[in-house]
Amino acid sequence: MKCIQIDRYGGLAAMTHRDLPVPVPKAGEVLVRVRCAGINFMDIHTCEGKYANSQTYKVSLPCTLGMEGAGEVVALGADVKDLAVGDRVAWCIVWGSYAEYAVVPAWRCVKLPDALSFEMAAASLFHGLTAHYLAHDIGALAPGRSCLIHAASGGIGQILVQLAKRAGARVFATTSSEEKAAVARARGADVALLYDDGRFADAVRAANGGEGVDVVYDAIGKATLRDSFRAARKRGLIVNFGAVAGAVKDLDPLELGEAGSLFLTRPRLADHIADAASTRRRAADIFSAILDGSLKIDIAGRYSLDTVGEALHALETRHMLGKPVLTIAG
Repeated sequence: MKCIQIDRYGGLAAMTHRDLPVPVPKAGEVLVRVRCAGINFMDIHTCEGKYANSQTYKVSLPCTLGMEGAGEVVALGADVKDLAVGDRVAWCIVWGSYAEYAVVPAWRCVKLPDALSFEMAAASLFHGLTAHYLAHDIGALAPGRSCLIHAASGGIGQILVQLAKRAGARVFATTSSEEKAAVARARGADVALLYDDGRFADAVRAANGGEGVDVVYDAIGKATLRDSFRAARKRGLIVNFGAVAGAVKDLDPLELGEAGSLFLTRPRLADHIADAASTRRRAADIFSAILDGSLKIDIAGRYSLDTVGEALHALETRHMLGKPVLTIAG
């Protein structure tokens, strides 16, 4: 089977095209013929070695890239009871979807509604599940609550804006350009602002009656985290769920006290889909919203195994709006 692997860390240059035997599922696993794979920033981080020592997202070299996919079950390992050959499924945070075939733990698989395409499943699962737990479990968004969403035109950001509005929250959004701010507004943001070298915090307070917001969602990290403190109300919550601009390594907890007794959390998706029931419950909510038209996800581009590097480069340089998808077969 054709696939893309890394056997060393070194950024996107470490990617190698290979032709390997089709893997055999072990007990509790299924073999899936991959139809589509989501292209994610986590794939870039994997190439860079950011998960080399992670206990949450374990990576072993050589590693077949791609941690989100959708396709058809073609073989079952022993003890698989709730899936059958021919089932249409999707999965995430399991590496190996940049390939014609992937072995996936059965409990990680989510069955697809008949009306949902492989492409949309691969475009929505990872980002959708992430936005779902951030909005509902971490932020407890509801009428009367407010939030600030950084990178609101990105894949997770666009879904999070929509889920926050569906929950009844007032949504502030930040982006790096007016073009991206227009995307955030189109997704429902009440106020969309530019980062403006950290002055977004003053603009949020000015637009919110002088008060900070209840929750700040920050996937950027070093460039925005400290200014995010100023955008939050006293005893507000800062949710740092990514660090695409680099991690903050010199944070003194005293800063949180000085900024208004803030709470800071660094959650990960894996802990919020730690069993089949929670994974499938969240996926059902996301898929239902897509099918009833209340959740919009734009496909930013369609790529092949030969051209996926172009998509990853566009993500890395922040030139991607929406979700890119890799088409593997059929």
